Amino acid sequence: MKPAIIAATTPLESKWEVVIGLEVHVQLATRSKIFSWSSAAFGAEPNASTDPVCLGLPGALPVLNRAAVESAVRLGMAAGCKIRTRCRFARKHYFYPDLPKGFQISQFDEPICEGGAIKFRLKGEARSIRLTRIHMEEDAGKNLHAAAGVSFVDLNRAGVPLCEIVSEPDVRSAEEAAEYVRAVRTLVRYLGIGDGNMEEGSLRCDANASLRPRGSEKYGTKTEIKNMNSFKNVRDAIEHEVKRQATLLDRGERIVQETRLWDASRGVTQAMRSKEQAHDYRYFPEPDLPPLVVTELEQTALRASLPELPEDRFARYTGEVGLSPQDAGVLVADRETAAYFDATVAAGAPPKRAANWLINELLARVDDPRALGEAEVAVPPAALAELCKLVEDGTLSGKLGKDVFAKMWTERRTAKEIVAAEGLAQVSDGGALEEACKRVVAAHPDAVARFQANPKLIGFFVGAVMKETGGKGNPKAVNEILRRLLG
Repeated sequence: MKPAIIAATTPLESKWEVVIGLEVHVQLATRSKIFSWSSAAFGAEPNASTDPVCLGLPGALPVLNRAAVESAVRLGMAAGCKIRTRCRFARKHYFYPDLPKGFQISQFDEPICEGGAIKFRLKGEARSIRLTRIHMEEDAGKNLHAAAGVSFVDLNRAGVPLCEIVSEPDVRSAEEAAEYVRAVRTLVRYLGIGDGNMEEGSLRCDANASLRPRGSEKYGTKTEIKNMNSFKNVRDAIEHEVKRQATLLDRGERIVQETRLWDASRGVTQAMRSKEQAHDYRYFPEPDLPPLVVTELEQTALRASLPELPEDRFARYTGEVGLSPQDAGVLVADRETAAYFDATVAAGAPPKRAANWLINELLARVDDPRALGEAEVAVPPAALAELCKLVEDGTLSGKLGKDVFAKMWTERRTAKEIVAAEGLAQVSDGGALEEACKRVVAAHPDAVARFQANPKLIGFFVGAVMKETGGKGNPKAVNEILRRLLG
């Protein structure tokens, strides 16, 4: 099925169709590297997490990390890929200081996952970007460039397990590209196979962008964009490159196939190296690793371990739970947020009220939504459910509920404890409220006269009664009594 074409946003692009393919590298959250025993954790001192295998020392032989394989298979299953029961690794040859062996162990013609798609929503509209493949490989090291032209090599990252997710050229805008990468990160986090931290390099994205005349089936010359370490950078870099290419084509100039780096400080892409000639990586099967076999029985067990996926959860929230698409989208964006919401509802909170408190109060107080998954979160799901029920049954007004929540967050007390200790329960007693309403009506005869001509002034009286009751009056009961008294 041909992807929908998104309308151009500027006159410069009005006659061109944007065509984008994405390659996303996901670092798998295994304790050790993919072919050796060194730690794969981020943040060690330079070259502290190395061993003879990842250093490429003579005689050192790779041994495949089974946990990395299971992570790759689960990712493929979640994306709807076909999983190969038998595949091989290959040697990809190139020569660079951060690759000590002179080749990278990757997969070539036998990737572990083929086909599938990444599903997400863009401005409320469902999107599905087809995948070509997902394959496993080892990461390279990192070159560190210092002053005076001196460079160093840190090989801590060499041998860290990666999954490369290669999309079809289905993406049609920079905004869609950024949302696609966000959806990949969400999926990786839901599966628990990686943290998706772009700033630390555990999720990296390269984009292949080109333009073609609208209505044409032939692809234009593409450029590859690298060095995009945030969703904003993905969007900004592609937007700039699209405008750059459109300007050249409108002038009658040709696009050069090349790799370009995104310079976020200047807001431009700049040429890195030419790709006019295809690289000869001299792929051949890795002789030191036997074929990888993932049996049907193993696949069945791994499929059973999959959690409820983001788009499935979104459908449940907007369907049987009855949330708005906007609220559901916020809740499913992080696995911990969604799990917290489900636990709050399971503890007895009305779903819509629980979503409102979680989105507007709780998420506003955490820097990272993943903190909601911690055992020591300041307001656990059961405590929030208790607060929701107190507001729902009229014991607390919405305003007092916010005050109580603030104290729950800072003082680690439950809503009932705070209400009992500070006498915050909402006044719903008809007699007490009627007396308060009568006092307010008697004190404002001019406002009573104006009310006869403008019933919207009821808000003035409600506010006065709430002040009279110290904010504890039941707003619904106050409204009913005032309307009766005012005729």
